[in-house]
Amino acid sequence: MFREINADLEAVLERDPAARNKIEAVLVYPGFHALTVHRFSHWLWKYEKTKLVARILSMIARFLTGIEIHPGATIGKGVFIDHGMGVVIGETAIVEDNVTMFHGSTLGGTGKHKGKRHPTVKKGSMIGAGAALLGPIVIGENVKIGAKAVVLKDIPANSTVVGIPPAQRIISNAS
Repeated sequence: MFREINADLEAVLERDPAARNKIEAVLVYPGFHALTVHRFSHWLWKYEKTKLVARILSMIARFLTGIEIHPGATIGKGVFIDHGMGVVIGETAIVEDNVTMFHGSTLGGTGKHKGKRHPTVKKGSMIGAGAALLGPIVIGENVKIGAKAVVLKDIPANSTVVGIPPAQRIISNAS
């Protein structure tokens, strides 16, 4: 857990030019705060007797940061949530290492079905402000999702996605 927290702290310093030092990042970055609480609540979520405590911790973090991360979500290391207000990450979402998410982005479901119902975001991807990724889709490695995009289907690695269906454009950056 502490390696992941340190990697998240390093991500703040690497990806935000306004972050001047570790002390500042620890004290004033709500994305870092939300991820730190999530790491502990996710650990609690693994045990049946502490699921309620995990949910309560995640709701306290939501109240304090404006970022809602379900304790069941799986989040890799080096994740950076910038200007995090309104970010939502659902229970079965998987966010791999070195993903960047901006304010208002959602990793959500599309209904009440059971099982895997939230997106998987592969390593190195970036999710723009206000983007909605919905359903059990897979976003490939190093994908860039544009601001306000609505994504309802799998996206191949090294692509850029802009717009909303049916006018959505997927631009492949592959060589």
